[in-house]
Amino acid sequence: MTITKMRKLAFVAMIALTMGLIGCRTAPVYNVEEAPVNASSKVSAENVKKAIMSAGAGLGWQMKEVKPGQIVGSIFLRKHSAVVDIPYSATKYSIIYKDSTELKYDGSMIHSNYNGWIQNLDRAIQARLVTM
Repeated sequence: MTITKMRKLAFVAMIALTMGLIGCRTAPVYNVEEAPVNASSKVSAENVKKAIMSAGAGLGWQMKEVKPGQIVGSIFLRKHSAVVDIPYSATKYSIIYKDSTELKYDGSMIHSNYNGWIQNLDRAIQARLVTM
């Protein structure tokens, strides 16, 4: 094998390795804990619930109130899924990891796309609360 062919092979191997590493990015699980309800006026827990349900539905989440003050949100994208607990009150809410499939969760780390989904959900909730 010539040096040129070896260099090309090494370059292709580096590209394949880099692409493999990019494809399996993991990061610490991102939770939103006790985020304050920042609304333009005083709101009720029912208003917070409506903001959470609406924000989630707008992003493709399936939201279900399991009891007063607690929503479970689920999202399904291709073969991936995530489930979160969302406890809330008139003054605060949280978004806490509950379960997932095909997101490489190992007890503390998860595929970084999950964190983006949670950050988007949090921003959407905040945007709806501000307009109340």
